[in-house]
Amino acid sequence: MQLSFLRKNLPTIVLLIIVLVLSLWSYISGCYVPAGAPEISLVSDFLLVAVGVVAGLVGGLIGTGGCSIMLPILHFWLGYPAPLAVGTTLFAVIFTTLSGASGHLVRRNLDRKAALWIGGIGTLGVIFGSWLFTLLLSQVTLLGLILGLAFLLPAIRMIVEGVGRSRITGMQQGGKIIPGSKPLMGLLGFVIGILTGVIGLGGGYALVPSLIYFFNAPVYITMGTSLASMIPLAVIGGWIKLIQGFVALGAGLLLGAGAVVGAQFGAASIKKFKPNTLKLIFGVYFLYVAVKFVTSYFGVMIW
Repeated sequence: MQLSFLRKNLPTIVLLIIVLVLSLWSYISGCYVPAGAPEISLVSDFLLVAVGVVAGLVGGLIGTGGCSIMLPILHFWLGYPAPLAVGTTLFAVIFTTLSGASGHLVRRNLDRKAALWIGGIGTLGVIFGSWLFTLLLSQVTLLGLILGLAFLLPAIRMIVEGVGRSRITGMQQGGKIIPGSKPLMGLLGFVIGILTGVIGLGGGYALVPSLIYFFNAPVYITMGTSLASMIPLAVIGGWIKLIQGFVALGAGLLLGAGAVVGAQFGAASIKKFKPNTLKLIFGVYFLYVAVKFVTSYFGVMIW
C-alpha cells in the first residue's frame, strides 16, 4: 500500500524536494527577496503557500497554470510591482504545470502529440514575447491595461458558456485525442508563447478555449493537454524572467510549493465537476480581474 502511494505521488514528492532545496539555496545566497519586493514574514509566507494551493487546484481543474489567481493577488493585495508580479507568477507556474500535467498523465487525460506540437513551437514564442516584455517595462500602467484586456475575452466567453447561452461542441463529447492539424496547433502554441512571455500568464486561459472552439477538443483531454503544453513555456519563460531579474524567488518558490499540492487535487477532482459550472465560476473571476486591471489604468481602484 505504501509502495503504491509512493509510486503514485513520486512526481509531487520530487517537486517539493526541489522547491525546498531551491528555497534553502536562494536564502543562503541572499537572492530570496529582490529589490522592490515586499519583505516576507510568517504571515506572508502562509498567504503565499495558500494562494499557491488555490492556484494549483484551479489550474488542475481548468487546465491553466493558475496565473489568473496568483498574478492579481501578488500585484493588488500583496504589493508586488506589476513587472515583478508577472515574472514571479510565471516562475511559480513551472511547478503548477509539472505537478498538474503529471496528475493528468497518470489519469490519461491528455493528448501527448498535441502537447508536443503546442509546447515545442510555443517555446519560440516565449523567447520572442520575453524580449517584447522588456520594451514594456517603462510603461507599467500600459502593461496592466494589456493584462486586463487579456483577461476580458476569455472571461466573457466562459460566462456565456456557463449559463448555457452558446453551443459548446467540444465540451459535449468524449474521446482521447484532439482532432485537427498538428502544425496549426503548433502555430497556436507560438501565439500563446508570445502572450506568455509578454504578460506572464501561463497561456492556459487562452489555450483551453482555443482547443475547444477551434479544434473541437474533448474538455477533460483539453485540460491535461493544456497543462502539459505549458511546461516548456513556463520553464523557459520563468527562467528568462529570473535571469532578467523580475522574479521574487522566495515568493515564487512558496507559491510553487502550494501549487504542486493543489494541482494534484485539481487533477484528481476534475471529473467530479460539470464543465459548464467550472467555466461560469472562473469566468466571473476572470471578469473581475479584467475590470480591476483596466480601471486601475484609468486611475480608478476597485477592491
